[in-house]
Amino acid sequence: MGLVETEELRELRATLRRFFAEHAPVAEARRLMATTGGLDRDLWHRMAAELGLQGLAVPEEHGGSGFGVRELAVVFEEMGRVLFCGPFLATAGLALPAALAADATDVLPGIADGTTIATVAWTEDDRWDAPPAASCENGVLNGVKTYVLDGHTADLVLVTALYDGATSLFAVDGDAPGLTRTPLPTLDQTRKLARLDFTDVPARLLTRNGDAALARARDVAAALLAAEQVGGAERALEMTVDYVKVRKQFGRPIGSFQAVKHRCADMFVQVESARSAMLNAADTADGAPDELPVAAALAKAFCSDAYFHVAGETIQLHGGIGFTWEHDAHLFFKRAKASQEFLGPPAGHRRRLAGLVGITGAAATP
Repeated sequence: MGLVETEELRELRATLRRFFAEHAPVAEARRLMATTGGLDRDLWHRMAAELGLQGLAVPEEHGGSGFGVRELAVVFEEMGRVLFCGPFLATAGLALPAALAADATDVLPGIADGTTIATVAWTEDDRWDAPPAASCENGVLNGVKTYVLDGHTADLVLVTALYDGATSLFAVDGDAPGLTRTPLPTLDQTRKLARLDFTDVPARLLTRNGDAALARARDVAAALLAAEQVGGAERALEMTVDYVKVRKQFGRPIGSFQAVKHRCADMFVQVESARSAMLNAADTADGAPDELPVAAALAKAFCSDAYFHVAGETIQLHGGIGFTWEHDAHLFFKRAKASQEFLGPPAGHRRRLAGLVGITGAAATP
C-alpha cells in the first residue's frame, strides 16, 4: 500500500477531518485539557456509534470492523491535527493490541462499542523498560504503576505483574477495591497520565506471556503515535505557511525571504520523511508483524524528532505571537515534546534499532 492511499482510506480521512473539525477542534482540546478527566464522554460514544472508530481494528466476530493498523493510522493522523484530547491512544492504540496479543477476546466488544475505556499499565520506577516489581498472588495484585495513559478514567486496566516468576498480563476493573488512581501533572495537558497504586486488588489473568503481549502493544502504539506525530507536524507546517504568506516586513510577506523559504522547505522535508517512516511501520504491523519491532523503532525515533523540530520552527517563524499562550503553536510544541518521550525517547529507540539490525550487540528496549 505504501505512500499511495486507496479510495477507501481517502474517504475515511475526509470523513474524519469533517467530524473532528466540527466536534473536536483545537478549541475543544483547550477546554478539555483544563478538566481532570480530559475527555468528552458524549463525543466518545458518538465516535463509536456513528463512525465505529474504537472498533475499527477489532475483529468483526467481536463487534468491530476488522480493519488493521493502516486504517487506524489515518485516524491518528487526523487526531494529531486537532490535538485530540481523549483516551483513544490508550484504548485503541495500547489496550486493544495487548488484548489481541493475549487472546483476551471478552474485552473486545466493550472496546468496539465505546462502553469500555481501556489502558495498559506497565511503567515503574520512572523507566519505560523497567521489569515489573508488581506481583499477583492468589488472584490479588500489589504494586505501583506510573505514567499510565488515561489511567484515572479507564474502565479497564491491563497490568503487567509477576506471576510464578514470569511477567504476566492481568485485567483489573477501574473501580476495583484497593485501586487508588492519582492524576499526574503533565507537560502536555491534552494527554492525561496517572499513578496507580494496587493494594490487594482483584485481578484476572489474561496471559502468562506478558512480555510478548506488551511488546506487541508497545510496537503498535509506537506506529500509531508516529501517525499522530505526522498529523500534528503537518498541521503545524500548514499554520506556518499560512502565516508567512500574510505577515509582512519591509513591505513584503516574510515568506518571500529566502531564509524563511528554506526553513519552510526543511519543515516539509521533515514531515514527508516522517510520513514515509510511519507508513512503513503501519504497513509492517499488518503485513509483516515479525518485522514490526524494527519498523516501529525507526518510526518512533524519526517521527518524534521531526515533529519536535517542526513544532519548534512553527513558534520561531510566528515570531512574538507564537510564544503567547493564546496561540495554538505552544500546544503543538508541548504535544510534540511529550510525545517525543512517551513510549521511550528517540535515543532509546535508536539503541534498540541498532541492536535489532545488528549494528551493535543485543537489542535493548527503549
